[in-house]
Amino acid sequence: MQSVKKELLAALAAELDKLSPGAGARAAFESPKQAAHGDLACTAAMQLAKPLKSNPRAVAEQLKTALLATPAFTRWVDALDIAGPGFINIRLKPAAKQQTVQEVLSKKEQYGLQPSAQERVLVEFVSANPTGPLHVGHGRQAALGDAICNLLASQGWDVTREFYYNDAGVQIDTLTQSVQLRAQGIKPGDAAWPEAAYNGDYIQDIADDFLARKTVRADDREFTANGNPQDYDNVRQFAVAYLRNEQDKDLQAFRLKFDNYYLESSLYADGRVARTVQRLIDQGHTYEEGGALWLRTTDFGDDKDRVMRKQDGGYTYFVPDVAYHQAKWERGFAKAINIQGTDHHGTIARVRAGLQGLEAGIPKGYPDYVLHTMVRVVRGGEEVKISKRAGSYVTLRDLIEWTSADAVRFFLLSRKPDTEYTFDVDLAVQQNNDNPVYYVQYAHARICSVLQAWGGDAATLAQADLAPLDTPAAQALMLQLAKYPDMLTAAAQDFAPHDVTFYLRELAAAYHSYYDAERILVDDSAVKTARLALVAATAQVLRNGLGMLGVNAPERM
Repeated sequence: MQSVKKELLAALAAELDKLSPGAGARAAFESPKQAAHGDLACTAAMQLAKPLKSNPRAVAEQLKTALLATPAFTRWVDALDIAGPGFINIRLKPAAKQQTVQEVLSKKEQYGLQPSAQERVLVEFVSANPTGPLHVGHGRQAALGDAICNLLASQGWDVTREFYYNDAGVQIDTLTQSVQLRAQGIKPGDAAWPEAAYNGDYIQDIADDFLARKTVRADDREFTANGNPQDYDNVRQFAVAYLRNEQDKDLQAFRLKFDNYYLESSLYADGRVARTVQRLIDQGHTYEEGGALWLRTTDFGDDKDRVMRKQDGGYTYFVPDVAYHQAKWERGFAKAINIQGTDHHGTIARVRAGLQGLEAGIPKGYPDYVLHTMVRVVRGGEEVKISKRAGSYVTLRDLIEWTSADAVRFFLLSRKPDTEYTFDVDLAVQQNNDNPVYYVQYAHARICSVLQAWGGDAATLAQADLAPLDTPAAQALMLQLAKYPDMLTAAAQDFAPHDVTFYLRELAAAYHSYYDAERILVDDSAVKTARLALVAATAQVLRNGLGMLGVNAPERM
């Protein structure tokens, strides 16, 4: 129905320009909130009433008469009704809705996708410190990041997935010390064990492998231990590589692959942090006070100035972030998106202020941020707060092992990122309609079962005569299929993969209703073929939508 909407939109734009020159540029259709009101709606009459100095309903009547005389509306529209203060509700002919089935079956996995725009975007997500396994908060971030990347790619963006990790600083020192102590036989509870040390069983695993002089390999590094717990740097490098390997396993279990890894330590090693600080000083955006170096972030909209270099000479954590984001810009990423926890909210203003202070032509709103809340995990009606392996939190791998990667992805994407979310483990393993991912996957499997029972050549369905698809149930399902492309575009623009989960549940509901209302494998060959084409198109869109979320579309359940 995309081609139909384009024809109708062009006709609407032309008539609006006749009423008010330039108004055609704002031509648009909306989806009525109630199906009984029609298939499309237009609010142009209310928008034009004031500049035309006319009553909105009078403008609507004039526009209605003009539209009904156009070839596009004559061909595809059954009726135009005026409602309320000047809404124009549009009822399409069955043939218009049937176009959707042909579009889906001809385009297949390309249905809803936009052509390449030759524009690059860098999406940074997960970016977990290499100090422990990935927790469920990282899981939410992983699901969000991967789905947002898929959505952006669907709109023609050239997407790069990047993992930035802090392999320098206090947390890495704490990790190194924790492993050293375990390697020396000191454990949590002993008098010599520091309060700030990491207590999880994984620390002992690292120490054991370090003493055994093992080699560990991660996506971005490989390191062999020398077995000497007194060698601080060797312990540090081995521990970081070990935990990067562990995080890789978590990500592999989640079916997630990054294009690039970026090390915080490299920002210091190549002098980028020092150059960034010096440039801000040279540009006159800093001052000394109390033995510290301050950045005048208030000049760029922050609520107060921020310390860049502390009294002890160390940099505060946002300074390497500024250097890192300048590197993103210099690498040719005019658009960058960071997906982080809500605890990073305070860094947004100071990072952007630092980038503006560099005066390097970087836009004020660079980079974009998507902030997410943490996740509560409930199992057996009680909140689960710890994992023996991690020591203080539930890991992503725990959640996958208890349920499945599909359930974890779908569930963690089913709410807006900034909404508190409780992951119900028991619900995620149920095989009934209360489980949203099962409900959607079952709709796909149910269609595959019907197509298998038919046993014909699916390629022939693309040429099917769709005229029999004129019943209310069939038309409702086709309208739902027609919403997919616009839904994808809006979800990508808003960084909102939860919109995809809502859509898929609605599409699955529309299919289940259709299946209950009409038999598909009937004796009448023409009717059967048309209905098979409709459900095959529905399976394709379910498959496409699940793929956007990184979720499988099983053929049997």
